[in-house]
Amino acid sequence: MAKREANVAVLPNSNPLISSSDRESMKDNLFFTSSPLESIAGLWHEIHGARDWAGLLHPLHPLLRQELIKYGGFAQATYDGFDTDPSSHKCGSCRFGQETLFSQLGLSTAHYEVTRYLYATSRVKMLSSVARLKATTTWRRNSNWMGFVAVSSDEESQRIGRRDIVVAWRGTLTATEWIKNVQLWLKPLCGTAKVIHGFHSVYTSMYKSTPQYDKTSASEQFMNEVTRLVGKYRGEGEELSLTVTGHSLGGALAILSAYEAAAAKIPGLSRVSVFTFGAPLVGNKGFARELENLGVKVLRVVSKQDLVPKLPGTLLKRVYSHAGVVLSMDTASSLLLRRSLNHTASFHSLDTYLHFLEAIGSEARRDLALVNKSLGVLRKELSITAHWCWLKGLCSGQTWWSCGEGARRTQPGFVFPPFIFPFPF
Repeated sequence: MAKREANVAVLPNSNPLISSSDRESMKDNLFFTSSPLESIAGLWHEIHGARDWAGLLHPLHPLLRQELIKYGGFAQATYDGFDTDPSSHKCGSCRFGQETLFSQLGLSTAHYEVTRYLYATSRVKMLSSVARLKATTTWRRNSNWMGFVAVSSDEESQRIGRRDIVVAWRGTLTATEWIKNVQLWLKPLCGTAKVIHGFHSVYTSMYKSTPQYDKTSASEQFMNEVTRLVGKYRGEGEELSLTVTGHSLGGALAILSAYEAAAAKIPGLSRVSVFTFGAPLVGNKGFARELENLGVKVLRVVSKQDLVPKLPGTLLKRVYSHAGVVLSMDTASSLLLRRSLNHTASFHSLDTYLHFLEAIGSEARRDLALVNKSLGVLRKELSITAHWCWLKGLCSGQTWWSCGEGARRTQPGFVFPPFIFPFPF
């Protein structure tokens, strides 16, 4: 039986290393296996927090687990699709078009269609020469691709019992975003509700005098698209839900956008729920109460070894407050991770989070090689190259499939791109 603390999920001590034959069988699809996800139509409300996930967290219910991995995969796509090549004229945008994003990243079998990309502005005037991506001809000086809006297909809608609008937000990857992260003073929102200024600035900033993607804020783009989709499917008599997800800074943006959608009371939108991974504190107790009063259901997945969910700091608990329900995991209990693992970024990585959720269950849907994609956290016995996405594939336009196969053969030789902070949040 798995060892459990009061609110911490851990792996059974008997969990074996994945065999080489198992890893070989996972090559063909690096995100989902060909087997379909189980139907959750009868349990959708509970899985999305109707009873605040009572009885579903300890132990973690397998259907909730599969949905967390699904939504976590959408959040991971915002990192994997981001163009970080400083020599690219599209640096700071998405490497793929809306129509091909999921197919390029191995998400085709998720059965969602991207309907709009989202862009956020994080300009820092005094540090403009340092705080933007290091390229003189970058795609946009002030805005970067920050996520996407997608809608479930007919097949997926039947599986979950409704038409699901999903919004995924990216975490910190640029210097200007990192600077916004440390602007920790509280900004009044409404009544007693206050939120961290830096996160709110990324979500609401715009520069109308600059090109197309700076003219509207991420907030406006999000609200316009969600309202459009709700109107479209409401007219067809469908039940609609909004699910917002994100990792780190993306988790903060997910909570802010979910609040805005719920406060707008969009006709036809029956439920707003949020799944975050490694997200920092976003606001004060007044903001947490506002979310609860609006019926926004928030499930925060955190690793007890991850420092980011504790930021801005435990000494300021009276000032800041988390919203929703927490699923706390003891990531270090995974026998597939290196025993000497103590690097903060390793425990904060979304790939590490998704690995642990995978390892809790009996059926793997993500390739284990993805854990080492941008870090080197897996045990050497697994023979999976560390930092393999920077060795080949992402910068040369190859798909995940060819990259993943090479990850099992190639020797490491990693250089971290200088414009990406190794400890994002």
